[in-house]
Amino acid sequence: MMTEKILLVDDEVNVLQSLTRQLRKRFATHTATSGDEALQILKKEGPFAVIVSDMRMPGMDGIQLLSRVKDLYPETIRIMLTGNADQETAIKAVNKGNIFRFLTKPCSSGTLILALTMALHQYRVESAERNLLDETLRGSVKVLTEILSQANPLAFSSGYRIKHYVVTMARELQLPGLWQFEIAALMSQIGCITLPAEILNKRYANIELTPDEQQMFANHPLVGSRLLGNIPRLENVAAMIAHQLRRFDEYDDGLEEKLAEEVCIGAQLLKTTLDYDLLLYRGMEPAEAMRQMKRDRGAYIQALLRLLEKTKSQERPTEVISLKARDIAPGMIVQEDVFARNGVLLIPKGQEVTWPMIQSLSNFAQQVGIQEPIRVLIGKRGE
Repeated sequence: MMTEKILLVDDEVNVLQSLTRQLRKRFATHTATSGDEALQILKKEGPFAVIVSDMRMPGMDGIQLLSRVKDLYPETIRIMLTGNADQETAIKAVNKGNIFRFLTKPCSSGTLILALTMALHQYRVESAERNLLDETLRGSVKVLTEILSQANPLAFSSGYRIKHYVVTMARELQLPGLWQFEIAALMSQIGCITLPAEILNKRYANIELTPDEQQMFANHPLVGSRLLGNIPRLENVAAMIAHQLRRFDEYDDGLEEKLAEEVCIGAQLLKTTLDYDLLLYRGMEPAEAMRQMKRDRGAYIQALLRLLEKTKSQERPTEVISLKARDIAPGMIVQEDVFARNGVLLIPKGQEVTWPMIQSLSNFAQQVGIQEPIRVLIGKRGE
């Protein structure tokens, strides 16, 4: 129990001190004397398994606080503790705060400890279910992405390349639900399966698209969003993908009100990292790519560019070596397009090698042959 934290909120310091004395040997407790302070603690020191809030507090009352917690930290179990046990208060607490228990003052130690024990049990059960669903969903998406990458490697390779940046930046920003941003990165180009290969080839080669081709490419985020929007729990991911091409200066108050905050920041993470990845793919040096993006101040959130630059500098030292196809291993990153001898593109530049790709290389090596050696990026020896 001591590894799962409980936040106690009451504007009376002596009440908090009394509760802490009762619970400190059984639970890891933190305290706050107001709703605003509680939200700051949740943000800086979370996650918390349980929050116990008094009802009557100056400023933000208990119902308002637990309602905010429900929206911001839905995984935290919520308990109301109040000396005003009227029916209207209870109804509001249940409807707005979706509370787990409603306890009245004075509350005995035994009653409070039992309620907290049950709340922690509920937290563990829900956490286990969330983790199972998250891992299952993430694993399913990974399999789907690998299958699609075999069908259209040029499009789907960028999702693998930007995933590290997106997840690292989201973690640095302390954004909840990291799995959503990871899946959004991996599946960002799923709408490209409807595009002719020539359009993608021209875009990656920095050849100007015709107006019709440009319109077709501009529509791929909406296609991808519609495909993913039918999958439960991927509604926000689909929305991020739908807005991945939108410049930051194209957002307005009306649009931001319609979209959840995590969708807006997720879409901007995709645009920032995808544009950076495209410049690198075209052969631009990282420093010059960053300078070019910074000059277009309206396109990106400048704080995200600075964070991307910081994330880039934290990568593990690497070196490029040339290998035979039989020596390629998962986790290596190819530095040049890998072709079969008949000209079929097998792995695009910048793609991280996976087991299905190795199997594909083996099959082509036996039947057709592969253009060798293959230049790959690996971690430096001894690192």
